[in-house]
Amino acid sequence: MRIATGGISHETSTYAKSPTTLRDFENGLGQYRGQAILDRFAGTNICTGGFMEGAKKHGFELIPLLWTFAYPSGLIPHADYQTLKGEFLQRLEEAMRAEPIDGVLLDLHGAMVVEGIDDGDGDFVESVRRVVGPECPIVVTFDLHGNHTARRVAAADAIIGFDTYPHVDMAERGREAADLIVRIVNREVRPVMAFRQMPFFWSASAQVTSHPPIDEAFRLVFEVESRPGILSVTLATGFPWADVPDMGPSIIVVADKDQALAEETATELADWVYSRRERWYRQPPTIASALESGVAAGKYPIMLADMADNTGGGASGDSTEVLQTFIDRQLPDALVLYMVDPELANAAHAHGVGAKFETTVGGKSDPIQGPPVKGTVEVVALSDGKFTYDGPMYAGLTGELGTSAWIRIGGVNVAVVTRRVQPLDQAFARSLGIDCSQMKYIAVKSAVHFRSGFERLGGSIYNIDARAVHTHNFATLNHQKRRHPMYPLEK
Repeated sequence: MRIATGGISHETSTYAKSPTTLRDFENGLGQYRGQAILDRFAGTNICTGGFMEGAKKHGFELIPLLWTFAYPSGLIPHADYQTLKGEFLQRLEEAMRAEPIDGVLLDLHGAMVVEGIDDGDGDFVESVRRVVGPECPIVVTFDLHGNHTARRVAAADAIIGFDTYPHVDMAERGREAADLIVRIVNREVRPVMAFRQMPFFWSASAQVTSHPPIDEAFRLVFEVESRPGILSVTLATGFPWADVPDMGPSIIVVADKDQALAEETATELADWVYSRRERWYRQPPTIASALESGVAAGKYPIMLADMADNTGGGASGDSTEVLQTFIDRQLPDALVLYMVDPELANAAHAHGVGAKFETTVGGKSDPIQGPPVKGTVEVVALSDGKFTYDGPMYAGLTGELGTSAWIRIGGVNVAVVTRRVQPLDQAFARSLGIDCSQMKYIAVKSAVHFRSGFERLGGSIYNIDARAVHTHNFATLNHQKRRHPMYPLEK
């Protein structure tokens, strides 16, 4: 049995000004071809790592084509996307000419937007379908934050979405996809899918799958997956910073042969979720109210999720409101992770450890990110930005933040980096000599993923409403393409 694999993965923010080019794919988690894919992702917690474990378990040959991932950012230029897609399809055709392919496992995101193509993932899956024909099974894994469409559901045989946020189950979903495609090829099952969209905005702070309220929704998902005839259920919360027609949460049910069962089950789940839509929306607190609540609770460190500047969603990572607040309040043992400011990072390296100089921090990408913070900077430590994640989310993978520095300004510690990478765990901070466990106040440019590496510190966590491009005040996003009224903005 020969199963081809690969994918083009991107979470696209149409509100981010910087386009996502071929260079960004190279500088993200990288571009890998052929055997290099298997060498890179063996034993890692991503879907392709799970595909590899499934191949070993079932004894099928995994044919690696092209795998690439760019960190979330703006629209992908049409020509750059066509270059990547064209190479993938060419490699697929070459593999098929060498020997028949029995199936395809795709590792995608689900919120990719290309110039002129609102549904980038749907276009990609359709393109693969045209090459392999109608009989070759295609099973796709998607992120929890996919904006799913009928187009991609029609092009695939089965879709399997993540069940966790932070995403600690990626390899597990890859193994599930591998198990399913073997059953399809062996004609043990014949999957059919049903798809339901739900018109509401799902707040990031209400998506932490190990906590209420969303844990209740996934308990129902798991119960449904145990029912006879049901092969898989995907609950996706959507990605609201993509102005596309199909933006929003959805349900996908995969059943064995029984389309009516798939349709009835999808309707049941979508009705259950939508009837509780008030539970999935939370108005975030201000920085001041979050700090006051944390102090009153006495649970340290007080962690502020600066989710409107979440680099993991495509924001620029240089908003300054939280940093300025920490300085104004003269908070002791305060830390900001990470401030994206290549200019300052390079200046810190030029001055050297121990140097002090007048400069500005952050606020350079867009006026909405707030003004730069002016002051005297002390260089505490320097780094080339290379480190290894200690998980659990990206356990085993290496990361690179580019030229980086630990600086202090106004008594506040800041990890200044060059590349827009979300803080998922404490590994990079430790590589600079920063001990997060000794901090009383920690701000992270993340919405939820940071919990995978920081929640172990205890303390208290608040998803705050601060000034930045990826605001959670959804009324200000000015969507032009969505088809339906969306709760809570409209009835």
